[in-house]
Amino acid sequence: MTEHETTAGGVVGRLVGKAKAAAGALVGHDGLAREGRLQEASADAEVEAARRAEEAEQRRREAELEAAQDEVALERRRLQAEVAAERRTEAAEAEAERAAREAEARARRREQAAADAEARAAREHAEERSEAARLEHEARRAEATAAALDPEEG
Repeated sequence: MTEHETTAGGVVGRLVGKAKAAAGALVGHDGLAREGRLQEASADAEVEAARRAEEAEQRRREAELEAAQDEVALERRRLQAEVAAERRTEAAEAEAERAAREAEARARRREQAAADAEARAAREHAEERSEAARLEHEARRAEATAAALDPEEG
């Protein structure tokens, strides 16, 4: 092959190389046979390089896909953590509201119990005053009756 010759690569270059090698061997032209073998080897190397480039591209695409999947998984975990934190916050707020309602209910019960006790004490006091007034009245009547029965003692 001369400096100015160009050869086809790939499968065509391989076939041309085989043809040159066979023709050179057939006619006894070692230079043509060597050129054919070199062209065939060059075409093989080009096919191999293309295959390796395709494999490298496939590995790159797979790596990109894996990186994208990792990003999605990371985002999923981040969102799950965010949702879990929101649920914990909501649960804490709900618990605080429940505790506040219970405290308010206890306070209302205490206030009602105090009001009931105060009302009961007022009723008992009124009953005691009424009973005291009745007993005083009865005592005066008894004194009046005793004085009427025994005027000397009075």
